[in-house]
Amino acid sequence: MAAAKTGPENTATRDARRLSTLLEISQALSGTLNLKAAMQRVLVILMRHHGVVRGMVTLLREGELLVEAAEGFDDRARTVRYKAGEGITGKVVASGKPIVVPRVSKEPEFLNRAGRRGDGSRQETSFVCIPIVLNRAAVGALGIDLTFKPERDFDSSLKFFGVVSSMMAQALNVQRMVEDERRRLLDENTHLRQELRERYDFSNIIGTSGPTREMYEQVAQVAQTNTTVLIRGESGTGKELIAHAIHYNSLRAKKPFVKVSCAALPETLIESELFGYEKGAFTGANARKKGRFEMAEGGTLFLDEIGDINLSTQVKLLRVLQEREFERLGGTETVKVNVRLIAATNKDMEKAIAGGTFREDLYYRLNVFTIFVPSLRERKADLLLLADHFLEKFSREHGKVIKRISTPAIDMLTAYHWPGNVRELENALERAVLVCDGAVIHGHHLPPTLQTADASGTVTRVSLKDAVAAYERDLILDALKTTRGNRAKAARLLDTTERILNYKVRGHAIDPRRFRSSDVAKRAVADRDPLRDEPAFAD
Repeated sequence: MAAAKTGPENTATRDARRLSTLLEISQALSGTLNLKAAMQRVLVILMRHHGVVRGMVTLLREGELLVEAAEGFDDRARTVRYKAGEGITGKVVASGKPIVVPRVSKEPEFLNRAGRRGDGSRQETSFVCIPIVLNRAAVGALGIDLTFKPERDFDSSLKFFGVVSSMMAQALNVQRMVEDERRRLLDENTHLRQELRERYDFSNIIGTSGPTREMYEQVAQVAQTNTTVLIRGESGTGKELIAHAIHYNSLRAKKPFVKVSCAALPETLIESELFGYEKGAFTGANARKKGRFEMAEGGTLFLDEIGDINLSTQVKLLRVLQEREFERLGGTETVKVNVRLIAATNKDMEKAIAGGTFREDLYYRLNVFTIFVPSLRERKADLLLLADHFLEKFSREHGKVIKRISTPAIDMLTAYHWPGNVRELENALERAVLVCDGAVIHGHHLPPTLQTADASGTVTRVSLKDAVAAYERDLILDALKTTRGNRAKAARLLDTTERILNYKVRGHAIDPRRFRSSDVAKRAVADRDPLRDEPAFAD
């Protein structure tokens, strides 16, 4: 009776031990992304709990089986290579089916390429090799040496080691997914950095006017240095664009570019945002938080609207600029930083210093290299280049085919005083693209502020009759420009007859020959045209 009881008890004990082992193996494989170390750990677990003499994990790479982990072998075993189909291990990978060799010494195909075993033992062993299968294809093999026992149940051993190999396959799958995602993110990061570099290249700062060229030269001079830069100019002139251009054309281009709008942060938060805080520094500070200076380590920190920071923060900022170190809010540990600072403001700094709202010593620390960004009024020669750029940009973004801006609309753009600078021009062109239902931007597509005398300060008061006549003349000029002076085609464009158009042309003192493409015709018109002092408009 005792003998009858022993069998079931041994089986139950064995099953419990295997379940415990599988749990330990699961923890080993899921506890790290270092697959080589995890598989080495699995072999150690199998040797400790299941009488495994030696173990080896091989993975298929570029057509060869390479040793990923080995336990119980000489060190040279790790350099062993197998070809698919070569030896027992190679056959297992080639066929995708497990092989059991009950007595290794009796198997002629057993290569024993791994050499002498680490323990020097000559005892007879059995060899069990199970494929590691991923997506229905063998990608490696788990090879196990067991002490030879005539009564060993190899079917049970195959099932157990088969589960182990499946767990290894899942761990390998997770590692490959992580590697694929890492490569994807790396490629995306590289692509985005290149896109940013191209977007903020000097060539993308549009304009050829004198003030713009002077600004180019200053940006080129300072970009390759680590000098602190102060960018000054009216709101909407593109100070942030200049800061980006300096960073992405500097030696720090591969490091972070962190920007902070000082005007957008409350006075009570700006210090913690810039310098971070320690756990427990104030109510709600449940963990340590890095500030923007630490986030920008090795790169560039852009402080926009720096004239709006409070005096207490100015003191701490002055120390960072002088010593390149600070303490987090509520902390005593000194944090050293390697950050380039670029600041921008639209305020009159000299007036702020005189009024006591900005520290004079901080101003001189920031004012190492100052770049003045000209207003759009000072670079009117760049207006049409900017308008064409925005027209192309928003036409592409909104899926429209808009080819040009009409002559009257150009007159309105150039006559306006642009208090909002380039930002206002950009917004005006986006609105015009959205409301335009044709291929040409006309004056009525532009914002009302450009068409209202009180708002723009540029349009004189005229009678209704004169205003209608001026609008009619602009339409005729635009049609003749489009048709290169061909009155018949212009009449069709305006949905009228050539006779009526000729009457209107004479009434408005327009000479259609001035729009002809021939240079001879242009010179002839210039000699005779009483309106030759008006600007000629090119397509």
